[in-house]
Amino acid sequence: MVDAHIIDGKALAAKIKENIARKIATCPLKPNLAVILVGNDEASLIYDRSKQKAAQSVGMDCHIYHLDENVSERELIELISQLNNDHHVHGILVQLPLPKQINSLRILMHISPEKDVDGFNPYNIGLLQANSSQAIVPATPKGILYMLHSVYSDLTGKSAVIIGRSNIVGKPMTALLLNHNCTVTVVHSKTQNIEDVVKQADIVIAACGKPKMIKASWIKEGAFVVDVGINRIDGKICGDVDFDDVSKKAAYITPVPGGVGPMTIAMLLENTVAAFAQQNDLEI
Repeated sequence: MVDAHIIDGKALAAKIKENIARKIATCPLKPNLAVILVGNDEASLIYDRSKQKAAQSVGMDCHIYHLDENVSERELIELISQLNNDHHVHGILVQLPLPKQINSLRILMHISPEKDVDGFNPYNIGLLQANSSQAIVPATPKGILYMLHSVYSDLTGKSAVIIGRSNIVGKPMTALLLNHNCTVTVVHSKTQNIEDVVKQADIVIAACGKPKMIKASWIKEGAFVVDVGINRIDGKICGDVDFDDVSKKAAYITPVPGGVGPMTIAMLLENTVAAFAQQNDLEI
């Protein structure tokens, strides 16, 4: 029995994409997103194709640059430089993780901050930390914030615990929630008494990559639980949260699949449209 209210990421994302499509329809030009995929990871390829399909569904151009797994760092940087200098390209993202011969941070630093629709260039990370309205916010944290705001108009004073300290989710999510006046704690594999820490939170964001790790015993009654995890057990997708258990105790919960994933893609499209508008001095 599920007692928690399920936050439907697919439905929220559909509304966002409808709004984006209306904006693009009024423009004389189309936003253009470039996605760079290195290697043949099937999950990454499927994910990038879903981004391309979503972009095209709102009237946006999107091209996937699929490079060999053995591509050199120099060749990848040359492609990024070409895209940086192409005024027909408004957003650039590089699918992570990259092969071991490539320094990911060096690659992200080469993406023009104005076209960095993933928000991973250190310049945009710095703007986020500084609570600047000019920051391009990473899509997953931005999508999570939207989901939280679908319930709470104001996050001021809320206690939030983020499980996981990755550069993609945990760290930018921390900055974003601090910017919205939450009290934020980050726990990770080295945290002692992690269950006790998590149990104090009004908001729990699980991004640790451990299937069904978070149990109801970890959760405060009435908490909002966001599950970022995507794991496979016996061919079935599940999150980092034990949904069946936790949903009996939480007030709000996001499902996997159909929760954070669709919101991430919607926010990537929103970031691309914003970058396109800024580069063309448009108000849309």
